Amino acid sequence: MSEFDLVIANATIVDPREGIAKGDIALKDGRIAARLAPGMNVAARETIDASGLHLFPGLIDTHVHFGFGEPVSEYSTETVYAAQGGFTSIIGYFLSSRSYKDIFDAEYAHAAARSHVDFGFHFSVANEAHIDEMESYIRDYGVTSFKYFMNFKGEEGRYLGLDGTDDGYFHALLERAAALGEVTIVVHTENIELVHRFRRQAVASGGATLKDWNLSKPAITEAESTIRALYFAEKLGARIYIPHISTRMALDEVRFWRARYDKVTVETCPHYLTHDWDVDLGGIGKANPPFRSPDDVAAMWEGLADGAIDVVASDHVPRKRATKEKPVWSASQGFPGTATILPVLLDRGYHRGRLSLERIARLLTSRPAEIFGLHGKGGLVPGNDADITLVDLEHAREVNPAQLGSYSDYSLYEGWTLKGWPVRTILRGETIMLEGTVTGAGGYGRYLPRASTAPKAPVLA
Repeated sequence: MSEFDLVIANATIVDPREGIAKGDIALKDGRIAARLAPGMNVAARETIDASGLHLFPGLIDTHVHFGFGEPVSEYSTETVYAAQGGFTSIIGYFLSSRSYKDIFDAEYAHAAARSHVDFGFHFSVANEAHIDEMESYIRDYGVTSFKYFMNFKGEEGRYLGLDGTDDGYFHALLERAAALGEVTIVVHTENIELVHRFRRQAVASGGATLKDWNLSKPAITEAESTIRALYFAEKLGARIYIPHISTRMALDEVRFWRARYDKVTVETCPHYLTHDWDVDLGGIGKANPPFRSPDDVAAMWEGLADGAIDVVASDHVPRKRATKEKPVWSASQGFPGTATILPVLLDRGYHRGRLSLERIARLLTSRPAEIFGLHGKGGLVPGNDADITLVDLEHAREVNPAQLGSYSDYSLYEGWTLKGWPVRTILRGETIMLEGTVTGAGGYGRYLPRASTAPKAPVLA
């Protein structure tokens, strides 16, 4: 009888906590069973020879948007896309003005039937009912992270039915989160009053380029609102997470605040590491936050290297090219990104001497798991889920969106040759992607409740 189900032998193991070492990993019943010295002769039903490959914990993307592509089927296409990039877990933003009690079960059922990777949700909050129901969201669905958009005021949020927010609401939200204890508030920091004024000035002067869009949201609009969010959080004792930070000005404020308040974590995205405000992509490059100055790009790399930034996540939005190829003021915002996160960090980070492999592993595995309570994820500890990403650091590949599986038909990195790609993605002991082909079936992905009192999966009516 085999002692283990699978042994991955002769790998270079990249452990975010213990560093890099040669070794073998043994898996059994969907979990990591043992770390073994190289060449140990143990009984296993299957052995993978990982010579020449680096073994990371399964990657985690905690910033994915659903609902902007093809509803329902995108739980298949976008999780195929994630598996192609070496990701075994994602957390998607669920955005509605309705009570999540009325809509969660249907959304969960769509995802559970189709997902190729493990998945969870953040809930966006924008009305009093959402605050009142937070405790039940934690208890019933295991959702412990809630997103607040500081910019969703007036027309900016009205198309989503989310125009009733202000600093009074934000204060009440943070106060409730602090009282509940195990909650993280994800805060989109943006001073929309300033943005509206700058945008009107740009349009009035005939601005119509991507750079005009970028400059209509200068660094102060991110930094000022970041200060306000940090101040409120500190005074109320709430835990906050600032996504897609993009400017040196805002990151400097985070550094200052962290010296006295430790319940603050920060994320940036790959495009803030590779694109600046002089890139001429038209509507294809439109995002919020926008591309920033070359100095801001340098600041993001500095923050990754020195630990000021905790997580790199995609801000993945699966829209078609046609929604982007419009005049810049009406083009849609955001772009696909999960599958290219690791190649970007390896090519532009590791291979250029900016980031160590251990740091990349921490940014994409252990830190997101720690921050968002993904128990059993983010590390190579015996007993954890057997989520593993095998990577060929020397494999150079041209980015071709058609090969990556997203509903989106374009990529910011289309035509770029990036060095360092995942070659096998293993989720709970099963290979779901091998050398660019997704092998796992939709529906294998499991829901990830993150509260200690939550059920393993919602009980559907």
